[in-house]
Amino acid sequence: MKKFFRKSGEMMKVRDFMVWDVISVWPENTIKEVMSIFVEKKIGGVPIMKKDGTLIGMVTDGDILRALKPLDRRIHDYFSFMTYIAVEDRDIHLDEIINREIIKIAKTHGIVTVGPDDEMETVINILAKHHFKKLPVVNGVNRVIGVISRGDVIRNIQQTIVESM
Repeated sequence: MKKFFRKSGEMMKVRDFMVWDVISVWPENTIKEVMSIFVEKKIGGVPIMKKDGTLIGMVTDGDILRALKPLDRRIHDYFSFMTYIAVEDRDIHLDEIINREIIKIAKTHGIVTVGPDDEMETVINILAKHHFKKLPVVNGVNRVIGVISRGDVIRNIQQTIVESM
């Protein structure tokens, strides 16, 4: 893989292209609240943090879709299912789901993180291997200080590598 360097010759680090202004949620936020954040901010995932900024989970739009899916049906059957059941039953079903705390559907174990001093190649390898959309960037005490997404990486590659060729 081609190494990514700054013009100064230094290796590019996560801190060079991560997003520092983190959009995050608390564990007690509801699925409904998180969906609203996703729509408003046009994002597909967020870290879940304690009040002190410590990372305790990650949730994506895919996690929410899986939570909305009836257990005994495929996702493409869901809309047919919701159309034919009684409106009252449907509303109760949706209300129960969307008012759950987000932490109940989030990934809370084995969360892959990177640090601000990790090299760009590390991020590319992780994103490619695990098919993640975004990674939390944490400091030495597991506090979220940023995020890095596939889009951030692609933009950075395009700006620093492709345009300089």
